[in-house]
Amino acid sequence: MSYETSTQTGTCRCGAVEIEVSKAPVMTAACHCTGCQKMSASAFSLTAMVPAEGVRVAKGEVVKGGAKGPDLDHYCCPKCMTWMFTRITGFDALVNIRPTMFDLTDAEVSGWATPFIETMVANKLPWADTPASHKFDAMPEMDSFPALLAAFAQRTL
Repeated sequence: MSYETSTQTGTCRCGAVEIEVSKAPVMTAACHCTGCQKMSASAFSLTAMVPAEGVRVAKGEVVKGGAKGPDLDHYCCPKCMTWMFTRITGFDALVNIRPTMFDLTDAEVSGWATPFIETMVANKLPWADTPASHKFDAMPEMDSFPALLAAFAQRTL
């Protein structure tokens, strides 16, 4: 069963920036890299990969914070510095949104926040477990993404 979405609006912690997403995620992930651990002050970061044409800053402006090129840029609220989304160099078609910015129903959490893949598992804290179906010690190889995207689209929620 594929996952459909209505437009979601998410905010930073202070509410100065709103992000509007009008496309459903094509993949969800938990990243265990040490950079994400430090940025999120947690064991991993959550990501909903969304088509770029479905993402817009609806209120306020974002600034680059955290990682700033050349491989990726983190975008944050300039007031509270909430990490809102990431753009990865070479993946211009997708934006990695932090799904916890949205007020999601229980059904939407399955599609937006539950990780389908885990990346950088080699850096995982020993007690940090997720229900992800696919686990990768590093980043998945590029040639594995078409099959992962297809499997994500076909999952049952």
